[in-house]
Amino acid sequence: MSAPVLHSEGEGEPLLLLHPLVVDRRVWDGIAAELPGFRVLTYDFPGHGETPPPSRPTSIEEHAEQLAAMLDAEGLSGVHVAGVSLGGLVAQVLAATRPDLVASLAIVDAVATYPEPVRQQWRDRQVSAREQGMEHLVEPTLALWFTASAREQGHPAVEQVRRAVLEMDPEGYARTCESLETVDLTALVPSISAPTLVVCGEDDAPPFTEAAADLAARLPGATIVWLAPARHAGVLEQPGQFRTALLEFLTTDRGDAQR
Repeated sequence: MSAPVLHSEGEGEPLLLLHPLVVDRRVWDGIAAELPGFRVLTYDFPGHGETPPPSRPTSIEEHAEQLAAMLDAEGLSGVHVAGVSLGGLVAQVLAATRPDLVASLAIVDAVATYPEPVRQQWRDRQVSAREQGMEHLVEPTLALWFTASAREQGHPAVEQVRRAVLEMDPEGYARTCESLETVDLTALVPSISAPTLVVCGEDDAPPFTEAAADLAARLPGATIVWLAPARHAGVLEQPGQFRTALLEFLTTDRGDAQR
């Protein structure tokens, strides 16, 4: 895979923010500016933003290996990691396989594995993106990501995501769908030892709300926060709620409670 570029903003403890499918690291711009006391790290996953798509099918595990190599190259360890959806999958693998790199973990609107109907959706979208481009995926994406009121009232993030879908490289999208179709982290989740925050939109699709509850139950001492009203893009529809939850989690003195 082509090596992404790790971007850094601010000073303090390192906080890595991992974006979801379709958008790129710029999705964090508004949130990163409101996280005082942290050195915010971002980058574009392969096939997104400035990072070209891989030339072959890749796995979520390979994405995490690439991320670990980037952090190692920068001499970083003990990083706070927050990932949304695709980013939440990569974050889980990193925390499970390289605990030395992860001080704390925030899993946002993410699963450990997808049920078969969603796996089939990823198969179908690989084909349709390559054959039809991205325009037909705009409305399904917005319907999953945002509440009806946000879409109807013209929430600025809705237009941001609409543009991102239209600008997305169809091959980059298809390659990422390949990795999402096959991902299954259920055996890795018990290896996660970092303090964990689970965040999910209260009105997200059932695979994500069910996964959030399951992850919170399986990870000892995990905290769960529901954003409302919000669907899959709660970090964009309710950025204030997300920031508050993340900062409260990151600044809690866990003392002997750390696992």
